Amino acid sequence: MSSSFNRRDFINSAACSVLGFSGITAFASAPQLIQPVNSDNINVLGPREGFTPHIGSLVSMMNWMRATMLRSVEGMGTEELDFLLDENANSIGGMLLHLAATDKLYQLLTFKNLAPQEIMDSSEFEPFQAGMELGDRGRKEIKGNNLNYYLDILEDTRNETLQELSNRDDDWLMMTDEDFPWGPTNNYCKWFHVCEHESNHNGQIKLIKSRIS
Repeated sequence: MSSSFNRRDFINSAACSVLGFSGITAFASAPQLIQPVNSDNINVLGPREGFTPHIGSLVSMMNWMRATMLRSVEGMGTEELDFLLDENANSIGGMLLHLAATDKLYQLLTFKNLAPQEIMDSSEFEPFQAGMELGDRGRKEIKGNNLNYYLDILEDTRNETLQELSNRDDDWLMMTDEDFPWGPTNNYCKWFHVCEHESNHNGQIKLIKSRIS
């Protein structure tokens, strides 16, 4: 087979033979379905330099979600960050710290293999306790901070996550924890949950933002 007879040629030839008609020319003009991705464009999801392919793809999703969430809080002042819809609500500032706490929690779960109770008792997690709990404790303790306070914590915890992920491979990502509270769960699902969790709270942030007069 000559080098000019590439995968697309093979697919088109096989399709014509099997289907038995010549109208397959439209198929021939379609873009290739599988292409390697390694882009600095945040809207192009896929592998990223410095990470194994599946981890890089996960990182691209986490980066996209983080950028989306940050746009929701851009330019907010302390009064907006502390705003409560009612006496049982969480503030936007509280939710930002909660997102940082979630990163830290899953760092300890997946990188250090600590059990949930070990995490709650650890000195490393102590600064994130109020952010993880929210509720009464969050309303009492998480207030009076400017936006940069939260952004710095979010950036520091996420940088730790990315550094740790860069030291691991796709085999680690696919490793399944048979005893996880949800049932058998691999590291890919655990860290995708961190991304999905951020999406949930971004929706709450947008709702609260729309109610601030």
